[in-house]
Amino acid sequence: MVFEDFADKVDEVFVLGQDGVPAIPLTLKEAELLNPAFAPPGLRPPFVLTLFARDPRILPQSLYRMEHQELGAVTIFLVPVAKNAEGVTYVATFN
Repeated sequence: MVFEDFADKVDEVFVLGQDGVPAIPLTLKEAELLNPAFAPPGLRPPFVLTLFARDPRILPQSLYRMEHQELGAVTIFLVPVAKNAEGVTYVATFN
């Protein structure tokens, strides 16, 4: 996966769903390129995705399978980073 796969998907929904985890819609809130100086020569530049779930449950950091209407099934390592009255924010870093 590369940054361009997600750059035009901001505000779109990815539905997390796998065995033992209830289906949870996550909205991609931000796709941000990181400093390309941190990438080894010839490899894709690193990037980070910020997703938000309007669900009070905090999932542990782990690999999760998510579905997107255009990308299809993707498996991404999500880390919960914040929670407020509206839901939980997760990040996925690709480096």
